[in-house]
Amino acid sequence: MFKKNKKENVEDVNIDVEDDNIREVIVERRSGFSISEVIIIMIIAIMFGFLLGNIVNFVVFDKSSSSGDELDELVSTYDNIVNNYYDDVDKEELIDAGIQGMINYLDDPYATYFSGDASDEFNEELAGTYEGIGVEVMLSDNVFTIGNVFDNSPASKKGIKEGDIITKVNGTDISGKSLSDVVSMINSKKKAKLTINRNGEELSFELSRDTIEVPVVSSEVYESNGKKIGYIKIDLFSLNVYKQFNKALKTLEKENIEGLVIDVRDNPGGYLSQVKEILCLFLDKKQVLYQLQTKDDTEKIYGTKKSVDRDYPVSVIINDESASASEILASAFKESYGSHIVGINSYGKGTVQSASDLNSGDTIKYTVQKWLTPDGNFIDEKGVVPTDRVETVLQDGEVLTYENDTMLQTAIRVVSE
Repeated sequence: MFKKNKKENVEDVNIDVEDDNIREVIVERRSGFSISEVIIIMIIAIMFGFLLGNIVNFVVFDKSSSSGDELDELVSTYDNIVNNYYDDVDKEELIDAGIQGMINYLDDPYATYFSGDASDEFNEELAGTYEGIGVEVMLSDNVFTIGNVFDNSPASKKGIKEGDIITKVNGTDISGKSLSDVVSMINSKKKAKLTINRNGEELSFELSRDTIEVPVVSSEVYESNGKKIGYIKIDLFSLNVYKQFNKALKTLEKENIEGLVIDVRDNPGGYLSQVKEILCLFLDKKQVLYQLQTKDDTEKIYGTKKSVDRDYPVSVIINDESASASEILASAFKESYGSHIVGINSYGKGTVQSASDLNSGDTIKYTVQKWLTPDGNFIDEKGVVPTDRVETVLQDGEVLTYENDTMLQTAIRVVSE
């Protein structure tokens, strides 16, 4: 199976979200809760999280009920814990743990409660933007090196280059520090001063933080059988992926490509709205993109345009880390566009989550629907099955290149024949 060459790296906003927490489709933009709803959520959560292991049977109360007796009882229980528990109780931590208890009760592997910084990082990851200087920092053998430098970022405008070695941050020697420590030092102030070693020359850069759009799409042109074949890699279906994909696609089409490869290997998913917009570039209103299923109904989702001019062959590369929105894209191309799907079975996540922000800024997320392929197949725990099964196995320390990427070679071949 395909595995990326592992290296410790981080963008200069230190995202630390577990893989499974972003292995999902978010179907709704976030919406806030009213104060009364927050109170109800918090109190019910506390009942789950803090009654010392007792099993609590409860009913969902109608907020419009005039008596309010049941809600009064919950409020009283909360007050008793806060006021009468033998030890001091941190109200915020009590509420956090209580809400987490309620989420755990759902027995939903994709239900999550993010509080504090974790909520900010989760939202920022999928938003596709963050506040920073626009670099990727990598740590290897106690050497901090600049990796990717984002276009139009403060770092690129000041002349920071990939491969530059960071020796000091804000005048402090960073030898022996951890990667997270260095990232925190860079982000601790509105301006950061980096001392760089470039080919033995010491350089100094003062950089102001700015809003950075994280690039999640990259593209290239290959030639095969006398044809130009476009290649687009999608890393994450964040809120800016459609804009980046559409721009890359138009650039490739100006090169007169005769086929396209879309690579979603290791892509954990993201926003349903974004994958839908990308699919609508290729599929029209008569073609099914995917289906959404609740316990009461199944709805087919079609393209939005009367007609689509694109008819060149497209192949999609997947692996066992391609999940959620990546699987929606692959199955739509397979069943509605007639594409080759190259690689190995994908992750197998066939459910849709909704994420909402509490007024506190915390985020809760839970499953609201199943999604089905255009033909009505449910791929949960099975994955999308490739039409062309190909594995790329890298040896320890080996870097992925075109020469050893058998998946990419196959995907290019099948659209150029």
